Amino acid sequence: MKQSSILRLLLVALTAVIGLIAVTVTILFTVFDLRVELAGNGIYPMVSFGNTSAHFDNLELNRSQHYSRLLPAGSSRSLAPFATASESVAASDTYWTDFRGPNRDGRYTQTPVRTSWPAIGLDPLWTQPIGGGYASFVVAQGLAFTIEQRRDEEVVSAYDVDTGREVWTHAWSANFTETMGGPGPRATPTWHEGHLYALGATGQFWCLDAKTGAMKWNRNILHDSAATNLAWAMSASPLIVDDLVIVQPGGASGWSVVAYNRETGDIVWHTLDDVQSYSSPMLVSVSGVRQILTVTAERAVGLRVEDGQLLWEFPWVTPTVPNMSQPIVFDEEYVFLSAGYGHGSALLNVVHTDGRYTVESVWQNNRMKNKFSSAVFHEGYIYGFDESILACIKAATGELQWKGGRYGYGQLLLASDHLVILSEHGDVVLVRATPERHDEVATFVAIEGKTWNVPALAEGRLLVRNAREMAAFDLTLQ
Repeated sequence: MKQSSILRLLLVALTAVIGLIAVTVTILFTVFDLRVELAGNGIYPMVSFGNTSAHFDNLELNRSQHYSRLLPAGSSRSLAPFATASESVAASDTYWTDFRGPNRDGRYTQTPVRTSWPAIGLDPLWTQPIGGGYASFVVAQGLAFTIEQRRDEEVVSAYDVDTGREVWTHAWSANFTETMGGPGPRATPTWHEGHLYALGATGQFWCLDAKTGAMKWNRNILHDSAATNLAWAMSASPLIVDDLVIVQPGGASGWSVVAYNRETGDIVWHTLDDVQSYSSPMLVSVSGVRQILTVTAERAVGLRVEDGQLLWEFPWVTPTVPNMSQPIVFDEEYVFLSAGYGHGSALLNVVHTDGRYTVESVWQNNRMKNKFSSAVFHEGYIYGFDESILACIKAATGELQWKGGRYGYGQLLLASDHLVILSEHGDVVLVRATPERHDEVATFVAIEGKTWNVPALAEGRLLVRNAREMAAFDLTLQ
């Protein structure tokens, strides 16, 4: 056979293959609602199925079954007058009221949890659809609170912990979206003394009654500070300190960090000129001094609670994207920082003597690079994601102890000497927190789809969600 004939046959075969692929892809998109999203590395695609409109139809049908009556779209709706806290959860319980737990450090210490799981995994207490976004849950008085995107509205929602039943919602028009993460709010709400403080992606800031969802006051922190929204939107969870609620709009001319009166919404103080990061402020004690610790796009800082005065600082600039992970404070004088995009980690020694602070770098390396997850500290060791691989380092020296377990760009908590991991693909994984080796105890599929949301733990109940699904699991000792 002549060479030209062979080339023609190859061309025909190649055309047929390309045509078959095109038809297959068309069928997958049009018939099976194929969705392609980027994984946390920004390169590899994550494939899932499900039409957005159909998802919201299903969600709305599900929620309508939770209510005894339908209320107008876009308004607060509530079953609170008819609802009581779950019988098995004390109405007075207010443990997991902040992002990543009571101290924002990812440590669960309320009650021991079960660490012996069936080989097939744990059965959910409940599972159901949820709106978009990357917020976590906070839990108080039998209710779990989060914020989500439902069509063209951001919605603060309250759910009964034991049943998943929606108790109330408060919604407003907003629809932030970007290519990498997609649509939806990012910042986890904060519960305090019967009020819920919720920050939307575009700066809308609400103080709501935690029992009913009724508004107490509302501000827009970007408007107040004349700040430009971040590329991935407002993501820092509001922090309650005394009579203040602290937020981070990132405005110039002293409007980077702002304190509002938590009862009235009035501005109390504002400070710094930094562009903000995606990290949330924390209330900590460093060198015996109670203060606000946060990591901006430029530095780690300690701020005086009363007026926001800068107490100390350490340069911490991450190329490409502002900082995301939470710092860790241990032994009162040590602050651990970490960032992805090739940056790495550092341990600071912060000492306060004779009214002055000294800040020294104990070590810096690239053994752990928390991208948009945060690490935990346990018995002298730090456990967290080095980009997408789980790792353990010695806190005092930064020495790598082990690296293993490819869970993607997931999230983790510490409970009962174990790491409770929610992987990027929606798996719940249990890993023993030991510096000896990577010791995976159990794993199972909890929810489906890209999952960047931090899990929550309260009264032994594990709550997980992503942009499409939510579920609860019972980790109490049997």
